[in-house]
Amino acid sequence: MLYIVPTPIGNLEDMTFRAIQTLKDVDIILAEDTRTSAPMLKHFGIDKKVFAHHQHNEHKAVSEIIRLMKEGNKIALISDAGTPAISDPGFLLVRESIKEGLEVQCLPGATAFVPALVNSGLPNDRFCFEGFLPVKKGRQTRLKALADEKRTMIFYESPHRILKTIEELMTVFGEERQASISREISKLYEETVRGTLAELKAHFESHPIKGEFVFCVAGLG
Repeated sequence: MLYIVPTPIGNLEDMTFRAIQTLKDVDIILAEDTRTSAPMLKHFGIDKKVFAHHQHNEHKAVSEIIRLMKEGNKIALISDAGTPAISDPGFLLVRESIKEGLEVQCLPGATAFVPALVNSGLPNDRFCFEGFLPVKKGRQTRLKALADEKRTMIFYESPHRILKTIEELMTVFGEERQASISREISKLYEETVRGTLAELKAHFESHPIKGEFVFCVAGLG
């Protein structure tokens, strides 16, 4: 059995009772970064074997994890924050587990783009999730392919590329395109800034840029 277990993106009170119980019941926990997960697991009194499972070792580790599950071990996968496999490692392990006829359960729980989308005030009946744009190769191609997208678009971005990304979005979608940027969701300094892309650029040029960011950009229409 493989359990995909979401963990809080900030506030530890967002952890579900079911997630805590599942992590206490499994034999092994796979964590994106064991150092990041250790304080959270300790907080909830979870004392299990924890192994690193991240983008640099997941291809090599999958066969061994499959073997352990076939021997009867229950394994949980967690990421540093949010739901595994959403812009984080997890897809490969889920796919191979299904191929091998092993049961997979994904628990419902925290993920950053849902509160950012709802808070944006942009249409959310239909949307497309783009996650992180390519850092270099393919970045402009991806953006140009979205030029005629009519649904609200959602992107993740790191703080050191935030202004560059706003400028690139302005080039593709125009300075007056409505957008929203949320950062530090569920944390002490949570903030959502709404306006045109030009207004968002002006805001972040004059304010500290810290935390992880979720962009919501209005579709063409």
